[in-house]
Amino acid sequence: MHLDRRFFFVLGASLLWALVVASVFYRLAAAGAHGRSAGPERPLVVAARPLPLGTTLTRECVQLKKVPENLLPKGGFSRVEDVIDRPVISAMQADEPVMESRLAARGSGLGLAPLIAPGMRAIAVRVNDVVGVAGFILPGMRVDVLVTGQPAGGSDTYTRTVLQNITVLSAGQTIETDGKSQTITTPVVTLLVNPEQAEALTLANNQGHVQLVLRNSADREVAGTPGRQWRELFGTSAAEPPRPELPVRKPASTVRRERPPEVLAQAPPAPKPETAEVTVIRGTVKTQETVRSKGEER
Repeated sequence: MHLDRRFFFVLGASLLWALVVASVFYRLAAAGAHGRSAGPERPLVVAARPLPLGTTLTRECVQLKKVPENLLPKGGFSRVEDVIDRPVISAMQADEPVMESRLAARGSGLGLAPLIAPGMRAIAVRVNDVVGVAGFILPGMRVDVLVTGQPAGGSDTYTRTVLQNITVLSAGQTIETDGKSQTITTPVVTLLVNPEQAEALTLANNQGHVQLVLRNSADREVAGTPGRQWRELFGTSAAEPPRPELPVRKPASTVRRERPPEVLAQAPPAPKPETAEVTVIRGTVKTQETVRSKGEER
């Protein structure tokens, strides 16, 4: 019996001490909450319901909620009129503050148009299960664009990376994902590009075969690739252009041939005229005369 009394005494003292400690902590917590809530409050515009991407805000989409002035987020709104008719460019949940960074400018359009930043363009690319990476290209992902074709005047087929780190705006008519990473089978993918990239992509789509390559959205590095050609896949080099054939010159002989002496044509010697000596006596004078033949006299 003596042990039972000691047991109940210790149990009762412990419970009493626990009640005192709990009471003290409760009073301190209530005083702290009252101190934090004390001070001026300001209205904050929050979403009245889940707002998907592309929604144009109306008065039914938002509501005002009182919050302490020191808890008002930077970029938040205190007036409903400041957010009316502005498109949502990032999905929001109910009771989530409406922020400036989540809205597009008033009058920027509906649907996909508000997602296009100033100076950028949206261009559609026709894809299939292979080009679209079997349906795993979803809005918000980033891709590279490869083109395969035969350059003008070339005899080989080339593949080049023409665009890198391009944002996917939509897959078909879907401009946001549901967070479940489900594949989207669609014949068209819309990409966000600048005007120069739009020209390159249009030319590649019309003159060659376009292939999309999925990349990690956190990888922003631009790789320098020289491209590949068909012959390289088989370990052969590109054909060299034919060289013009030069005339073959025979090496000059090292043996010097002496030129034979020229033989001058000589006229045959003239025949000696046939003559005869005759002694002529005229009176007392005696002379010796030469007489030629008839042929010579002519």
